[in-house]
Amino acid sequence: QVQLVESGGGLVQAGGSLRLSCAASGRTASTYAMGWFRQAPGKEREFVATINRNGGSTAYADSVKGRFTISRDNAENTVYLHLNSLEPKDTAVYYCAASFVLGTRMEAYRYWGQGTQVTVSS
Repeated sequence: QVQLVESGGGLVQAGGSLRLSCAASGRTASTYAMGWFRQAPGKEREFVATINRNGGSTAYADSVKGRFTISRDNAENTVYLHLNSLEPKDTAVYYCAASFVLGTRMEAYRYWGQGTQVTVSS
């Protein structure tokens, strides 16, 4: 079992950047593929990005490709999501999650953090 805690959210102007962190404790994070999802008010939670166990493979939602970057530091048990060129439509609660397999579907992810709010003003 692994516990996940997100941080780094906040209020930023359009065009700005943020770095979200997801700290894992308990079972070693390198055991898992890791993903980021987000949920905007009134909308369903959606896939954002995922990274495999050693960081050698990543995948992104089309809506964030070229703007967001997922990375991980297994020595620090931490996964990051770098958000660049932010737009108001990126406003959401961002969640990190852990899975035994690399995937884009929520159902593949067994462990979830509590989320961190990202708000982008126009």
